[in-house]
Amino acid sequence: MSALEPRDAGVETGTADDAEAPGGTESAVESGGVLGRTYRALSVGIVSVVFLIAFEATAVGTAMPVAARELHGIPLYAFAFSAYFTTSLFAMVLSGQWADRRGPLGPLAAGISAFAAGLLLCGTAGSMWIFVAGRAVQGLGGGLVIVALYVVISRAYPKRLQPSILAAFAASWVIPSVVGPLASGSVTEHLGWRWVFTGIPVLVVFPLALALPAIRRRASGPADPTAPVEPYDRRRILLALGISLGAALLQYAGQELNWFALLPAAVGVALLVPAVRGLLPPGTGRAARGLPSVVLLRGVAAGSFIAAESFVPLMLVTQRGLSPTMAGLSLAAGGGTWALGSYVQSRPRLEPYRERLMVGGMVLVAAAIAAAPSVLIEAVPVWTVAVAWAFGCFGMGVVIASTSVLLLKLSAPEEAGANSAALQISDGLSNVLLLAAGGAAFAALGGGAVGAVHDAAGAGAAGSHPGAFAAVFLPMAGVALVGAWVAARVRTR
Repeated sequence: MSALEPRDAGVETGTADDAEAPGGTESAVESGGVLGRTYRALSVGIVSVVFLIAFEATAVGTAMPVAARELHGIPLYAFAFSAYFTTSLFAMVLSGQWADRRGPLGPLAAGISAFAAGLLLCGTAGSMWIFVAGRAVQGLGGGLVIVALYVVISRAYPKRLQPSILAAFAASWVIPSVVGPLASGSVTEHLGWRWVFTGIPVLVVFPLALALPAIRRRASGPADPTAPVEPYDRRRILLALGISLGAALLQYAGQELNWFALLPAAVGVALLVPAVRGLLPPGTGRAARGLPSVVLLRGVAAGSFIAAESFVPLMLVTQRGLSPTMAGLSLAAGGGTWALGSYVQSRPRLEPYRERLMVGGMVLVAAAIAAAPSVLIEAVPVWTVAVAWAFGCFGMGVVIASTSVLLLKLSAPEEAGANSAALQISDGLSNVLLLAAGGAAFAALGGGAVGAVHDAAGAGAAGSHPGAFAAVFLPMAGVALVGAWVAARVRTR
C-alpha cells in the first residue's frame, strides 16, 4: 500500500484501534490511555527522554555565550549551534533505516548514549573546536532518538492514542522552557558553565531503565518479522551525508559574506539539491496533496519560527536593555501555549477540522513573527513580544503535532521510519537554511556576527541597527504565510 494512502485503522499492523500489541491482544478498556496500566512505563520513559532533550535545548542557550568566551571561540559561536543540526540530518536517515529493518530499540539506545557522550565532551572541552565536536556528537544522538521515537509511537500505540502521546511530548517542554534558563543561569554563575553539560547525562539512566524494557516488549524487531530483512539503502545514506555537508557549507557561506564564500555556497547547493530530491517524498517541492504537503509544512513551520525565535532574546537585550535571563524568560509562556495547542489538536471531536486548525495555526505563527519587531519602537511595551509569542506557540503546537499525527496516518508500518526521517529532515534542514538566510541578512544590514553581539551584549555594549532585526522577522513572517497555503493542501479525502 502506498504511503500516500490513508489506511483503515482496523487493518493497520501493530497499531489497530483494538490495541493489539506485539505482546498479545488486549481490549481498549484494559489498555486505557497513555498512562493506563498497559502503556504507563513506556509513556513515562519516552516522555522522559523528550523532557531531557527539551531541558538541554532550553538550558544550553544560557551557558553557550559564557562557554564561547572562556574557550576563546566567539568566531565559532554559530557553529556550536549549526553542528547539532547538520549531523542530526544524517542521523535521522540512518535511524529511519535502522528502525524499519531492526526495530526502534537499537537507534533509540544508541541515540541516548551518543547524546550523553556529546554533553560530556562539551563539558570537558579544552578548546572551542572540541566543544563544536561535542555538539556534533549530540546532533547524531538527537537525530537517532527523534526518528526512533516516532517509530515507537507508530508500532506500540493504537491510532486512538497517538495524538495523546504526541501532545504529551509537547507538554514535556513546558517545565524546561520556564526552568531551563533560570537553572542554567544559576548553575553557570555559581558552579560554572561546564556543569550545565556534565550534569544532564546522569539523568539519562532513568529513561533508559524505564523505556527500553517496555520498547523491547511492544515495539522491538521489524514491523513484519516474517518478511526478509532488506539491506541498508547505501544510496540514501550517501544522500544523507550530502545533505549534512551541503547544509554546513551553506551555513559557512552565509556567515562569511564575501566573494570567496561563493565557492562553498555553490558546492553546498550542488550537494543539497539531489539529496533533498532523493530523501523527501516526491512532490514535496510543489506541495503535492497528502504526505508531501505534510512534510513540506513541517519544514516551513519549524524553519520560519525557529529562525525568528533565535533573534528574539538578542533583540530584547541589544535594543531594549533586558538582561539575557529576562529576555529568555519573555518566551517562557510559549511552552505552555505550545502544549495547549498540541492538546487542542488531540481532541477527537476536532479531528474532522484538522486541516482548518493547521491553516489557522500558521496564520497565528505569521502574525506573531510579524508583531515581534514592533518592540523596536520605544513606545511599544516589551511585553508585547511575550503576548505575541504565546499566540505563535499555540499555533505551532497545533501544526507540529498535527503534522506528526498525519505522517503516522499516511505511513504504512514498514515505512514509518523512512517517512519520519523525511519529516525530521524537512524540519532540521529548514532550520539550518532559514537560520543561515536570516543571519546573512542580519549581518549584511549592520547586525554583525551573532556570537560577537551576544558577547558584547553581556558586557553592556551598544545594540545593533534595528533594521537588521526587521530584515530577519518580516521575511520569516512571509514564509509562515506560505505555510498557511501549504496547510490547506494536506487534505487527503
